[in-house]
Amino acid sequence: MLKTTEKQLHIGVLLYGCGHHQAAWLMDNSRIEDIGSISYYQELAQLAEKGLLDAVFFADHHAFPANDAQVMPAFWFDPLINLTAISQVTHHIGLVATISSTFSNPYTVSRQLLSLDHLTKGRVGWNLVTSMSDNEARNHSMEALPLHNQRYEKAEEFSILMDQLFLSWDACDFVHNREENKIINASNIHSFNHSGHYFQVAGPSTVPKSPQGAPVKMQAGASKQGVALAANHAEVVYSVSWNLKQAKNFRHKLNDAIEKSSKPKKHIKILPGLVTYVGHTHEEALAKKEALDQALPIEVALKQLSSFIQQDCLNWNIDEKVPPLPSVEAFKGPVGRYETILEIIRDTNPTVKELLGYLNAGGGHCTLIGTPKEIVDQMEIWFKEGVADGFNLMPPTLPDSLEDFVEMIVPEMQKRGLFREAYMEHTFRERMGL
Repeated sequence: MLKTTEKQLHIGVLLYGCGHHQAAWLMDNSRIEDIGSISYYQELAQLAEKGLLDAVFFADHHAFPANDAQVMPAFWFDPLINLTAISQVTHHIGLVATISSTFSNPYTVSRQLLSLDHLTKGRVGWNLVTSMSDNEARNHSMEALPLHNQRYEKAEEFSILMDQLFLSWDACDFVHNREENKIINASNIHSFNHSGHYFQVAGPSTVPKSPQGAPVKMQAGASKQGVALAANHAEVVYSVSWNLKQAKNFRHKLNDAIEKSSKPKKHIKILPGLVTYVGHTHEEALAKKEALDQALPIEVALKQLSSFIQQDCLNWNIDEKVPPLPSVEAFKGPVGRYETILEIIRDTNPTVKELLGYLNAGGGHCTLIGTPKEIVDQMEIWFKEGVADGFNLMPPTLPDSLEDFVEMIVPEMQKRGLFREAYMEHTFRERMGL
């Protein structure tokens, strides 16, 4: 029996199209023709479960890039529908869906999440977001997104209400007693009559609380309001950190917000995004990245950069240095990614082309290239520094990069006692140590 550390890494995977590198779909062995097939996602989830990963995770976007022939329609299926199909061919792995508080009806979505949680005996988590684009808003009877502060004010109320719905009654009060002609213990099930600024919900839910109590609550905002929301409500946070310095800054920022919250002693687990290129040699790993980077059309990369920094970059000279960008304080879009781009620029003083190279896969998340030992060395440093309780994988290609992680990196983590050798816990909440 291998000796294990007191704590082990949590590893989830964000499934996205043919992979997170923008050129992944162009590779000869991509599965681009299968992204509209549910069996593709089921196979990816089964591969993740083979690797004993904690969870599969789906992001979401409520608008279709109908006018751009080069943009992947990666969010083909509704995350909850996709995860329900995945649940039928997996047995242990956690199932995490992204939910927008800006667009969602809390009664409906809490009922859907609880239903899936019962169906899977406690494998569900949800990632609370406030959404990012006016294109999404126009699909929900809005002219544009509400202001940033308003979205987070609504998200705060949404989160409180979701907790009320998740925990509104217990399955043990479903007594189905034939002798007493009594189906439920009605004295223990009550309306809670939530009346807020954005939502009015009488309750209770039609679904009792789940085998794990409630689905695990996750969050991904990096703005001041996003971090405050996480401190008050999240149990796990997805973060964007391209280096150890940024990861330390985020942990410090989150801890400060927790100290000011209603639960100043709690520990919120952080899972930074992680892009890996692994090979039996360092040169082999570099070659995998180079092949993808060479296949990427520059125009596509510039469009992605334009969306990240919310200005038109298409006419920038790719061989010149990146032009000056506004401060974080002056930026009106999603802050986490923008902070990362500014950090990359400060660290490397790149040309535009060099910056695009950093952002090609994962948009500036931690990117590790090398042998299994080299990669796990760095993962272990982040873990022992306390800035990462694990990582959220963003494979550059699917299924190849995920297969590489499972076959090469997982055994290296296990050899060091940093990762499980079997699923032992029954629910996602237990597995995450919550």
